[in-house]
Amino acid sequence: MQIKLYNTLTKKKEDFVPLNGNEVRIYSCGPTVYSYAHIGNFRTYVFVDNLRRLLKYNGYKLRHVMNITDVGHLESDADEGEDKMEKAAKKENKSPYEIAKFYAEAFFKDMDRLNIERPEIIAKATEHIPDMLEFAKEIVKNGYAYETSTAIYFDVSKLDKYPVLSNRNVDDQIAGARVDVDPEKKNPYDFAIWIKAPENHIMKWDSPWGLSYPGWHLECSAMSRKYLGEVFDIHTGGVDHIPTHHENEIAQSKGAFGKIPAKTWMHVEFLQVNGGKMSKSLGNVYTISQLQEKGIEPLAFKMFCYTAHYRNKLNFTFDGALSSQKALNRLRESYLKHESGTRNIDQSIIDEYKGQFVDAINDDLNIPLAMSTVWEVARNDCKSKDFANLLLEFDKVLGLDLINSGKYIEEQLKIEIPDEIQELIEKRKKAREDKNWNLSDEIRDEIKEKGFIVKDTKDGGMTVEKM
Repeated sequence: MQIKLYNTLTKKKEDFVPLNGNEVRIYSCGPTVYSYAHIGNFRTYVFVDNLRRLLKYNGYKLRHVMNITDVGHLESDADEGEDKMEKAAKKENKSPYEIAKFYAEAFFKDMDRLNIERPEIIAKATEHIPDMLEFAKEIVKNGYAYETSTAIYFDVSKLDKYPVLSNRNVDDQIAGARVDVDPEKKNPYDFAIWIKAPENHIMKWDSPWGLSYPGWHLECSAMSRKYLGEVFDIHTGGVDHIPTHHENEIAQSKGAFGKIPAKTWMHVEFLQVNGGKMSKSLGNVYTISQLQEKGIEPLAFKMFCYTAHYRNKLNFTFDGALSSQKALNRLRESYLKHESGTRNIDQSIIDEYKGQFVDAINDDLNIPLAMSTVWEVARNDCKSKDFANLLLEFDKVLGLDLINSGKYIEEQLKIEIPDEIQELIEKRKKAREDKNWNLSDEIRDEIKEKGFIVKDTKDGGMTVEKM
């Protein structure tokens, strides 16, 4: 089964062949733990989870590293502003380490809710300062960096080519660039690999350049080399990493040991909200917990991510997410019906469905196409344990925890109904007993406006679901 993956470096889909036998070495840019991760961040981690599951499904062993940025990520990629960790610490009146611990735990809690597998190695930046310092020294020794009064800057003019991932024309942009905050920089695209700490800076370490701290880009270069070697198989991240962070990672590795660190670079497109950019100023940055408050399970958000290919923009709306919640519930119900089915299915039919699914996922993780096969199996009128097992086979890649479908349905039935809604339900029961259908419909609509859906059953009863 040949896997094809789109490589941002070559701008094309390529046959994937690991560099080292059956082992796949992956590096994923992780969170900067100064605040709660939002659903835009988690679209990327859902993709990474699918990639892991795809590779394991195809029989590969993984050595996967994800960093936790708990120092050095400035507010601007242009080496401007405060360190995000220090800014959050001042705002919440805590130490940067307390901030990092709290938000890292929140991040992994959300990962678990989304049934996202954890990488084999989680690497915190603050625990790898010696590795980063050694990397910076190599860059300086090789003549790719220079010192100013504020930082050690990487000199991009020394590279044979910069950038290599994005299509920016740096020469044109440099000619018309604004004056940078640091006038000592040789050109606007030079970036800090090590930053000299102001006296009041909390997070700082000894170095040949005095008390200082690493630049954000350096941690990924140093930790990927430590755990995966100079050149590894796959590097992942969001498309926002392409023009700066990942370009600078490549630059640093070329400066230190003359190689592009990853063979394949994979990037996830933006998650938009209501057709526009997600922005704190617009009040449309949502967390997994906030979706839950609206009746949208974490796994329903994961299902929502499957409505678009990872390389296409995905537009989040609450209506769309609620539709994914309903679809997930239907998929669970279908799985349970098949699980209790008694029909035997010919192996050739199972193989045909499985072949369709594998062809889709192996073609650069085309999960929207794979889901069409999932639904064909789920909706098949022949209820069979064979189909239930096939859905569980598919779920090895999807990660929707279908094996526990019964548990999730039971939990939904236990949703506490507010007294206000309960009173409306009783009034509607009375209206239906009196055959006052207009009043019954009016009450049903009022209940819906308050966030609940009433469904009439064949035996004359009612079920209530939270929207």
